[in-house]
Amino acid sequence: MVQRQAAWRRVVGTAISAGISTPAQRDLFGAHTYERVDRPGAFHTEWTKLARNSNAAGVHALN
Repeated sequence: MVQRQAAWRRVVGTAISAGISTPAQRDLFGAHTYERVDRPGAFHTEWTKLARNSNAAGVHALN
C-alpha cells in the first residue's frame, strides 16, 4: 500500500472529481460494512483508527 500510495491517491482523486464515492468516504459518512471478493461475510474497517495506529508506528499510510 505504501509503495502504491501516489497511484492510490490519483485513483481516489479521479473518483471524487467524477462524483464517485470511495470506500473510505463511504465509511466516514456512515456505511459500516463491506464485502470482499476473497472471503464470505461482511467486514468493517475503522479507517481513521487504522491511520492513527499506522502513523503512531511510523507508517504514513494515509499521509
